[in-house]
Amino acid sequence: MNENVRLGYACVNMTLTNRPKKLGGRVTTSRTIRKDSWQPRWELAKLGELALQNATDLLHYLKWNQENGITLFRIGSELIPWHDHYELTDLPNYDALAAKLRECGDFARLHGHRLTTHPGQFHILCSPHEAVVNKSIIGLERHSEMFDLMGYEPSFENKINIHLGGAYGNPERAAMTWLKNYDRLSDNLKRRLVVENDDKASMYSVQMLYNYLYVNVGIPITFDYYHHKFHPDGLSEYDALMLARETWPSHIRQATHWSESRRNEYQLLLDSMCKTNNINIDDIDKWPTLAEYKREFDKIKETAHADYIKGPIETYGLPLDIMIEAKGKELALLRFRDIYAYKQQEVLV
Repeated sequence: MNENVRLGYACVNMTLTNRPKKLGGRVTTSRTIRKDSWQPRWELAKLGELALQNATDLLHYLKWNQENGITLFRIGSELIPWHDHYELTDLPNYDALAAKLRECGDFARLHGHRLTTHPGQFHILCSPHEAVVNKSIIGLERHSEMFDLMGYEPSFENKINIHLGGAYGNPERAAMTWLKNYDRLSDNLKRRLVVENDDKASMYSVQMLYNYLYVNVGIPITFDYYHHKFHPDGLSEYDALMLARETWPSHIRQATHWSESRRNEYQLLLDSMCKTNNINIDDIDKWPTLAEYKREFDKIKETAHADYIKGPIETYGLPLDIMIEAKGKELALLRFRDIYAYKQQEVLV
């Protein structure tokens, strides 16, 4: 790593979400309501109330981040619940919500925070089903409207990051469908939308995204270090990172994602438990507690994200924004920052 790197975390602050009542209680930006519990007439009022509470707590998140030296944060898509089912202006408390979101944006700009978002895997512009595409466009436009309400000019600085979502047996043809539907997006959304490489060989590598999308519409590519391991497409990590770097405007810091293997994390813990108890891992079935842990380990997918990260993160001396995608959220970031500081101190000594 280097001093020109900024680390961030995604969506949930574990410290604030789990804060006890005696210290102020739970802070969360993901309040919602079950869709099947909606009732006519009051449903928008309830959704607007939850959205305002979420936006209020987003400001708490940003203030906590500022106090802890974190200026890169991904806003969760649940901030405005079920936002693809109505126009935001239909919310009875729209003005209050808009004012609170603007307050969040003003705070972030004042303190140099970069805010981004990552809509879920159901936003598929290359789907062969028109209903899926239509719903995807509405959802993506709502994310863009959120940044409008926060007072941001359209820019890849506030990136709306997505995967293509499907190859349907012919990645190039699916990408052409994606480009056709990309033309239906608003100009504001186009100036915020970026794409990310996948963790499956059947999906989209950095090289494919560059060839199919960037060459045609100039869309930036978010390089995911971990995903690249599963679909390098002939490129080294460095070459893929640099190819993705070409797609970012020179005045905007390149965005990347970092995560580590949950299986490896569990494997190391399992090995440590066996070693501590002087148990041969081949005999683990004789020990019920460890055997249960081994069964849980066997269920973990190879692509699953670890709770924490250890690095090292190779940045090749580049100025990067790195979103830490770990289940430990800000706790993972803070722990890694402490590990890195300790290693740097060792070097200095």
